[in-house]
Amino acid sequence: MVKTSIVVTTIFEPNEVIHKLVDISCKNNIRFFIAGDKKTPNSYHNLDCNFMPLTYQNKSYQKFSQSLPLNHYVRKNISYLESFKSGAERIIETDDDNYPLENFLSRTTEKLECDVVSGSQWINAYKFFTDDKIIWPRGYPLEKIKDESTLKKDNNFVNAPIQQGLANNNPDVDAIFRMVYQLPFVFNETDDIALDEFCWCPFNSQVTTWFKNAFPLMYLPSTCTFRMTDIWRSFIAQRILWENQSKLLFHSASVKQKRNEHNLLKDFKDEVPGYQNNQLIIDYLTNLKLKKGWNNTIDNMFTCYEKLISIKIFEPKEIEILTNWSLALEDIY
Repeated sequence: MVKTSIVVTTIFEPNEVIHKLVDISCKNNIRFFIAGDKKTPNSYHNLDCNFMPLTYQNKSYQKFSQSLPLNHYVRKNISYLESFKSGAERIIETDDDNYPLENFLSRTTEKLECDVVSGSQWINAYKFFTDDKIIWPRGYPLEKIKDESTLKKDNNFVNAPIQQGLANNNPDVDAIFRMVYQLPFVFNETDDIALDEFCWCPFNSQVTTWFKNAFPLMYLPSTCTFRMTDIWRSFIAQRILWENQSKLLFHSASVKQKRNEHNLLKDFKDEVPGYQNNQLIIDYLTNLKLKKGWNNTIDNMFTCYEKLISIKIFEPKEIEILTNWSLALEDIY
């Protein structure tokens, strides 16, 4: 069996989702890592999981931990590192409001046969999991929502070290969708799809399975809004996948979201930089010259972040934090 871990970060008291993840991890001999933050209650010490309060984070990953902001989703990066250190070969990252479905652990291999979709620069992967309802993923350009490009599907064997699962009830959509359309929303159970090279779709950190070669790409950037950190990470990760003959895969829902309370206007404000810059980001990433081979992943990440800093997507401090991430990886591997 592939050595697996589950990772989250949270600031809330243990809820039904956390207890279910503890149960799954105990029954399946899986390590469950929870990165605490300044607001995280001490009650996590009483759970059968690997809870990492800030004191542990700062001691074990001193430079990297101290370079991350407090009260911020990017504390999840510490869960990634601890999972790497444990020898994980597969990591399932999720959130504290995503209740696992029966297929939560079903993604066991990165090499598989599926339909590969091509035919447009932007592809709304959600469309392949619903019949006729309007829906798009958070981070998808608003100007592309009504795009009617003719898409092509070819069945093939693919290497997909990043596999994005969907979420039923409260899927990962943006604030505009939530304010305009009715939820809950349930996706169809249907076959996987992968996206061909230079076909873009944002993926999130809500329920994503990562295999070992792609682990360094899990890095969540700090110098952007909370609603963009995993989306802009996803664009960088996709670009680097293509240098390694690998593809991004989407699969049917493996969680149902019981969404934590959100301020939709605040979410909208945090998503505006994406509406303004997502096309610009992928235009620059598309034209970057990167190195082939997984051994060049970190170099390629620096190339991507340096370019995006130069066009003011991230702040210059991001390079310092990314450097500390790379040093932490060196210590582990």
